[in-house]
Amino acid sequence: MASAEGDEKSRSGLLRTRAAIGFVTLVAILSIITGIVNIGSTEVSGPLAPFIPEFVARTAGFTGTMTGFLMLLGSYGLRRGYRSAWYLTIVLLPVTALQGLAQSSVLSFPLVALSVLALPTVLSNRGVFTRSLDLTLAQLASLAAVVAAQVYGTVGTYALRDEFEEVNTILDAFYFTLVTASTVGYGDMTAGSQFGRLFSMSVLLLGVASFGVALGTLLGPIIEARLANALGNMSDKQLDLLDDHYIVAGYGDLTEPILEELGADRTVVIVSDPERAKQLRDHGYEVITADPSDEEPLERLHIERARALFAATNNDAMDAMTVLTARELNPTLRIVAAATDRQNTRKLRRAGADVVLSPAVLGGRLLVRSARGDDDPERAIEELLDRGS
Repeated sequence: MASAEGDEKSRSGLLRTRAAIGFVTLVAILSIITGIVNIGSTEVSGPLAPFIPEFVARTAGFTGTMTGFLMLLGSYGLRRGYRSAWYLTIVLLPVTALQGLAQSSVLSFPLVALSVLALPTVLSNRGVFTRSLDLTLAQLASLAAVVAAQVYGTVGTYALRDEFEEVNTILDAFYFTLVTASTVGYGDMTAGSQFGRLFSMSVLLLGVASFGVALGTLLGPIIEARLANALGNMSDKQLDLLDDHYIVAGYGDLTEPILEELGADRTVVIVSDPERAKQLRDHGYEVITADPSDEEPLERLHIERARALFAATNNDAMDAMTVLTARELNPTLRIVAAATDRQNTRKLRRAGADVVLSPAVLGGRLLVRSARGDDDPERAIEELLDRGS
């Protein structure tokens, strides 16, 4: 009974969340459409027409589309569960409603109605969107650099407005800074003196540099994560978080039982086949595509912080090289190796493995003991493990 009630509450909560995201998406689409339709329109109808200045009506026309795209960004963030997207949506919904009232066209009425309906729906689901947007120090610094460059250009241009043609207001100064920093340079506003040209060059250099750094730091990790997922690899951020984890080197007949026993949590697999890496990634395991016997992938996996390493590639020579490399990088690491050929167990142990087992020998001896009436396989396994170690 309690389980059924819990399932019902879960379904109800899911429906409310989907309704909130659906409302936000519809508001975004309507805002884009009404903004496009009302660009350049100066006629305002409806009950608020006498109170809306012409400047406000025209501004609402072209900014509605921009608000709609921001709302689409908020909708995407809500689908990902980001709390920052929830805050963005809460701020933008009243803005879209006000823009609809300011436009007061036939198309804007549904926009106002949906914005009003969406606001309490999104507010009531606040507890669902708890995921934090983790920005690195470099990303925060790049964003600050972009903002600082725009502030520098805007304030400086307005303070030196006598040195520029057609710059009379703070909006003119911001416009000049934006087109200069973005290298668009329409040419409608130009410096009328040498000092003004020098200042314009500084705005251009700072603006281009800040935009370039911001694109690299903000979009770079996103592209890297997409490529990593497509290839079945871990991103650098995921690698940095590894600690007290298991490393499974290679993929062979023994790998699946090992992974089933360890579970996906705190387990990382090194494979050389990209297709196999993608399959493991699809099953929830963290993977990197590399040669397990090389130092570079083991260093990337922070072998110095690992709990244990399993060498099970179905290739004893590869396992021996992996064990040697791992032991050199972390002398205290617990290393377990599987010998495909029973004759190589001593070689793997000399390479540095703490425990070496031959699955064929282990299975054969268990079968013999079972045939002789030994019904305690756990005790038999413990004896064989003692011999193997």
